[in-house]
Amino acid sequence: WDFNWDKQEPHNLVKPSKSGTVDSEKVEKVKPTATRNLILIRHGQYNLKGTCDEERFLTSLGIEQADYTGKRLKELAMPYSSIVQSSMCRARETANVISGHLPNVPLHTCDLLQEGAPFPPEPPVGHWKPEMHQFYRDGARIEAAFRKYFHRAEASQKEDSYEILVCHANVIRFFVCRALQFPPEAWLRMSLHNASVTWIAIRPSGRVVLRALGDCGHLPPAKLTTT
Repeated sequence: WDFNWDKQEPHNLVKPSKSGTVDSEKVEKVKPTATRNLILIRHGQYNLKGTCDEERFLTSLGIEQADYTGKRLKELAMPYSSIVQSSMCRARETANVISGHLPNVPLHTCDLLQEGAPFPPEPPVGHWKPEMHQFYRDGARIEAAFRKYFHRAEASQKEDSYEILVCHANVIRFFVCRALQFPPEAWLRMSLHNASVTWIAIRPSGRVVLRALGDCGHLPPAKLTTT
């Protein structure tokens, strides 16, 4: 396990003296004490017949799914700091439904969280074969999203935090692989239900814990989909 995976290991944050020694007091000052919790929500079921993003809106079932997830997040009653939504239509609509249950939580939009082809999967699948230039383009963007949101807390953060990211299955699965230091090409070996909850905790030490993967127990069986 690489404890310095986010390049935020305390010794790396303190500039060594000319003699090469590191001031232990300065190291203590930059040590985090809080845990960052990232709650990753996949969007609800959407219109697969859409030819552009704005036509790939949530179905009536997708809206129901998002509503169940919003209720679940409200029931968990965590001190959410923000909701960050992908700028794609289906994610925005899902986040808006969830936000209705958490009216006091700020809602933000991030283009980096858009759906895409994060990494050539292994083993490959016959029905989904993006061009290599798409992996090259999308992979860099989704990796940038990972680096933006996945890191241990700053030393100034005194309380555990809970941030909701509403995005897409490919993005979430890639994040899980990267966060757990699994081979990134393994991301397509997982499947996530629509409006499911994936929960990742980042400890002050740099340890990462997957607390839930694609949790959909809050959805009635008849409402489960993976499209």
